[in-house]
Amino acid sequence: MPEQPDWISAELDLDERGYAVLPALLTREQCRTLAMLYPVDDLYRSRVVMSRHGFGRGEYKYFSYPLPPLLQQLRQALYPRLAPIANRWNRQLGIDVQYPDTLEAFLDRCHRAGQTRPTPLMLKYGEGDYNCLHQDIYGDHVFPLQATVLLSEPGSGFTGGEFVMTQTTSSNQRAEVVALGQGDAVVFAVNHRATPGKRGGTRKAVMRHGVSRLHSGERHTVGIIFHDAR
Repeated sequence: MPEQPDWISAELDLDERGYAVLPALLTREQCRTLAMLYPVDDLYRSRVVMSRHGFGRGEYKYFSYPLPPLLQQLRQALYPRLAPIANRWNRQLGIDVQYPDTLEAFLDRCHRAGQTRPTPLMLKYGEGDYNCLHQDIYGDHVFPLQATVLLSEPGSGFTGGEFVMTQTTSSNQRAEVVALGQGDAVVFAVNHRATPGKRGGTRKAVMRHGVSRLHSGERHTVGIIFHDAR
């Protein structure tokens, strides 16, 4: 990875907004190299055409094991930075689940429960494509944070196609558009997070994410999900 993210700022942003941007997590060349893997079908276990399932428009493919080396490196490097945040959120929400220090130990937990299919994926959008608001939950064991890296260059490679997040609490709902450049990652809550209550204490915020309609060009991203699928 080209530079070390500012994890102190990232944790503050995650607590305040439910997401954090890690600028320039990948170089332009690394982005191009990953995007060129999309047509290599031997790397994937399945392909999903979103319109067939009511998910939006566009398509994505789930990688098979072993993951491409750069993607494996990213997954292993991000997990131990995020596990303490995930554990703190669960303690604040009174959820009796804590996550181990290493990705290997967490995946062993998933695999022993029958969640053995890899979940990292690559998504491809063309003109008019979009992704409906959703949550990436694939079994009983869910790691509450995930990451998406933008591989294409906004403006010259595509227009539109913004990353969108919504947050719903017992008292309100809000949406945010997250601006990303090529190589930037957004780390965000999968399904819920801890947020301060109006009268003190902690309440649960329900999170969803999606992608707005692409106006032109082609957009590739990689999604790094830490729990495997049943």
